[in-house]
Amino acid sequence: MKLKKLLFTLTLVGIACVFMAGGLQAATEVADVITMQNPAYEKHTKGIVEFTHKKHATDYGAACGDCHHDDKGQPLTSLKEGDDVKACIECHSKPGQVPKELKKEWRAKKLKKTETDKLAREYHAEAVHDNCIGCHKKWNKENKSKAAPASCSKCHPKTKK
Repeated sequence: MKLKKLLFTLTLVGIACVFMAGGLQAATEVADVITMQNPAYEKHTKGIVEFTHKKHATDYGAACGDCHHDDKGQPLTSLKEGDDVKACIECHSKPGQVPKELKKEWRAKKLKKTETDKLAREYHAEAVHDNCIGCHKKWNKENKSKAAPASCSKCHPKTKK
């Protein structure tokens, strides 16, 4: 009787482990191509970027910390494929770019560039553009190339009207 109970318990534990492992894997899987369409935006004014996550990581050699960072802007160097990461919008929570009126206000207050940069990164589009375009420009400079796109139309496809 004890043997049957033990076998039954071990079977249940084994099944639970299989389901837990499958659930963990499914929850952390990263798509090869990520459509950068965010529901926080009421309307998208440009075409939606198709980010080639696998290509950046595999072909271009981008490390996780090149894009993913902590709350102080420091690269998350210990990340590995499959780890859970926050979506950009969770921290850079204001959809869109800094409104022109606010930029004028900052200039009038004569805020330092380091301060305006920090304030601008609260805006999702500013943070994403800063991260992507900054990396692309750096890559182009280091490789004496123009292969990494650094202008709007190169990443945002034209939308049909």
